[in-house]
Amino acid sequence: MLSITGEGGGIGGGTDHRRLGAHRDARLFPRTGVVPFVALLLLQRRPVAGRALLVTGAGCPGHGLCRSNVQEQTRRQVALLNATAQDLFSLYLKCQGEPFSSETDRLCNPSGVFFPAFRVNRTSERKEVMVAMYKLFAFLNASLGNITRDQEELNPTAKELLDRLHNTTKTTRGLISNLTCLLCKNYNVFQVDVSYGESSKGKSAFKKKQQGCQVLRKYVQVIAQAARVLLPHLSPP
Repeated sequence: MLSITGEGGGIGGGTDHRRLGAHRDARLFPRTGVVPFVALLLLQRRPVAGRALLVTGAGCPGHGLCRSNVQEQTRRQVALLNATAQDLFSLYLKCQGEPFSSETDRLCNPSGVFFPAFRVNRTSERKEVMVAMYKLFAFLNASLGNITRDQEELNPTAKELLDRLHNTTKTTRGLISNLTCLLCKNYNVFQVDVSYGESSKGKSAFKKKQQGCQVLRKYVQVIAQAARVLLPHLSPP
């Protein structure tokens, strides 16, 4: 059995072993859990995120679950997320009002928020890149759910922002499904031990806005790096 352990961890730490179906709210962050392959394909409803322990074995179902154009589709999804990240962040800032618009650098400094470590580059092995991508986008998927829930509460009339958040989440979930398929098909990876980021539930309105601002600013930075690293690995020969 071969295992690959991810770097970092969600705030609060700890590890347990629960199936994904046990999570009651896809937009609240349980700390950790083991996610079997088939459950990963249900990510439209149950996002996962954070530190991953990937295990290889004989547990992958048939490769028929992968679409014939899964690699090209994955490439396009990453490119789309990269192209729209800055606009999403700018729109988010606009909708939060002051002081976020005028004090962006201070209030949205992402140094204090957890984000999965991303230490691969273009020369890294393809499997290593795919593992890092899975951890990154799974974390982002859960984070977007958290931010969307908060914005539905704090800015229910901000239709454009809510639409952008929903569309980004939809793309991210599709990307996770494709990465899951590629990991299973190419590397026989079928189970993931995941950690989660910090939930904003119970925080003040200001803290909810700030956490979303910090996460989205970090996302803008990391998605650009991720696209530079991943896209060459997915380009046609």
